[in-house]
Amino acid sequence: MKIRPLPNLVNSLALLMLLSFSSVINASLVVNQTALINPKGEWLNHGRTYKEQRYSPLTDINKNNVNELDLAWSFKFDTARGMEATPILHDGVLYVSTGWSHVHAIDARSGDELWHYDAKVPKSQLAKTCCGPVNRGVAIWQKDNSSPLQIFFGSLDGRLIALDAKTGKENWSVQSTPTDGNYSITGAPRIVKDMVIIGNGGGELGVRGYITAYDVSSGEMRWRFYTVPGDRNKPQESEALKKALPTWSGEEWYKLGGGGGTVWDSIVFDPELDILYIGTGNGSPWNRDLRSPGGGDNLYLSSIVAINPDNGKYIWHYQTTPADNWDYTATQQMILAEIEINNEIRSVIMQAPKNGFFYVLDRKTGELISAEKFGHVTWATHVDMETGKPVESEFADYQENGGSYIWPSPYGAHNWQPMSYSKKTGYIYIPVQTIPAYFSGQKEVSYKVNRWNTGVNLNESRSPASWVAAKASLDALVYGELVAWDPIKQERAWTVRHPKPSNGGTLSTAGDLVFQGTWDGAFAAYDALSGDQLWQYQSDSAILAGPITYELDGEQYVAVTQGSGGVVMLTIGEEIRKNYVNQNRLLVFKRGDFNLERLTANNTMASLESVKFEHDLDIARVKNGEYLYHNNCASCHGLDAKSNYVVPDLRYMSEETHDNFATIVLGGSLTHKGMIGFYETLSLDDVGMIHDYLRDEQTSVAEKLEMTFSQKVEYWFNYAISKLGEKFPEILNATRDSIM
Repeated sequence: MKIRPLPNLVNSLALLMLLSFSSVINASLVVNQTALINPKGEWLNHGRTYKEQRYSPLTDINKNNVNELDLAWSFKFDTARGMEATPILHDGVLYVSTGWSHVHAIDARSGDELWHYDAKVPKSQLAKTCCGPVNRGVAIWQKDNSSPLQIFFGSLDGRLIALDAKTGKENWSVQSTPTDGNYSITGAPRIVKDMVIIGNGGGELGVRGYITAYDVSSGEMRWRFYTVPGDRNKPQESEALKKALPTWSGEEWYKLGGGGGTVWDSIVFDPELDILYIGTGNGSPWNRDLRSPGGGDNLYLSSIVAINPDNGKYIWHYQTTPADNWDYTATQQMILAEIEINNEIRSVIMQAPKNGFFYVLDRKTGELISAEKFGHVTWATHVDMETGKPVESEFADYQENGGSYIWPSPYGAHNWQPMSYSKKTGYIYIPVQTIPAYFSGQKEVSYKVNRWNTGVNLNESRSPASWVAAKASLDALVYGELVAWDPIKQERAWTVRHPKPSNGGTLSTAGDLVFQGTWDGAFAAYDALSGDQLWQYQSDSAILAGPITYELDGEQYVAVTQGSGGVVMLTIGEEIRKNYVNQNRLLVFKRGDFNLERLTANNTMASLESVKFEHDLDIARVKNGEYLYHNNCASCHGLDAKSNYVVPDLRYMSEETHDNFATIVLGGSLTHKGMIGFYETLSLDDVGMIHDYLRDEQTSVAEKLEMTFSQKVEYWFNYAISKLGEKFPEILNATRDSIM
């Protein structure tokens, strides 16, 4: 006879074992520093781990089976702006931020929404941003087993907000920026030693850069590090700023808004060395002759700065662009790695900032190991390894030259879209963009709240004609690239060329794959060693954000957000506008055939409104309106009034909009939609001239749509000659002949 245990005893033992096992699991699920060092199958930090390599060790999806990848589900957000967020994945939940400072918690298995938080940012805050109401992501942290799991993010209006990860309810909120200045927050926070680290933006509009650490539990400020000196007639906040002060001249920088140097994106922590690294932004205004008229390197603009995470004190710095004159930020992603150089393993920090040089530094000391051009660069010839400084070319000083074509443009050779590093190949995968600009300096600039204060003639720098004209001399058109960069050899291993410049961030995996999205909505996987395309999914809006991959229930997933936006897409429009809807979605893929409807964009051309104008337009007023438009409106509504369907295309205004134009532009009747009134800086006559310019554009756009290719070339070259013919006649004529 067999003796069976009593059922209640079995259940009790099972329950005891389950509770014991659960306590072990819960202990391991505390999202703290240990978890961020080794997140295993999860994605717990903006760049996955503290090293920000965006490299996953998962291999279930690999180059041999990636062709089996399919869209498992998608989640549609209510917003319709640029999507730049990297999702965070923990315990089966995806946490995603969107434009206008919304945060969503989504079931990673089913795509069901668990909760949604809206920071209720006033739409008028849009005027304080350079590049739309975007947000690049959230952070996750749990202080200990007895503390709540929290989600942290920065809102567009400068708040740092802590949410309960289970419910989405607000735990605390602090105002991290002044409310009466030009600040905004678009970057993802990082968490170090129970502190939330957050920077801010606003360099184009005129602010003083800084970064702040807050206690995760209370939101109490622990320390603040200013990146540039303040008023020279007052005590500086740190010894580092006292040392930086002699590199600035005059008093203009703080009178014109603060000098710049904002930490609007990259922040990296090294737990082994206990060092926090920040990337600082451009000078404000851009024009160094106005910002610091007596010269100087202007520390700590456009620099990688190492600071003590406990107290925010300076350790070392390396300045990528001394005396920044071109909006060359060093806020782009920084990667920590151990690589072999000259038969020695070095602990390095690597960056590909806007200025077009790829930097490898010793992350303990800040020593420059190497710096070479990864993109098309004409502002400097090389980096001097003795001084560590770039050697400026004959084109660099556009003030002295009376204007210069320069690569890269302020869009940068690499911007916010994150790059990734593969431990297997040793390559860095960089989203590169090639866009030139015509720089010409203004003689003076006055500080205006809610307005760009660059000291550069944006009206002259805008023209696509300059990009066409550049082909004859430098064979450089406007395009994008996915570049596999060898940081040891400091050269390209392979390149994939994209027809449009602004494309997505990258993800690399141990499955020998690199993932990237494009301006045109393609999401592709490439062989990490050769660059061969292995798989592609076509979606219905641009995919610009950095993808992630994670493991759940023994399966590997790939996820990425989509949504057109960012400064390049906002300002560089398309000649023929499509009737696209800017779909904001989270796309989640895994292996299998899910037979979901393809998210294909509608390619139907938009129809022109039937609008009749009673009076002929005065050419002088149209030209003045063109100037005013590009210095007040183009950063949102596009160069030459061509929009990329992110915001309304003003060449397609309705009769009602024409009738109410002054009320909208001057009075701010659409402030609730983000279009504030310009009554502080524009007169009624100014607005009338802008209106005349847009009426002229609307009248001619239908004619342009009917042009043959040769007619379009003729049109653009006539336009280019009218703008630039006196300065560059040979280039223009040679290019015209080669194309025709």
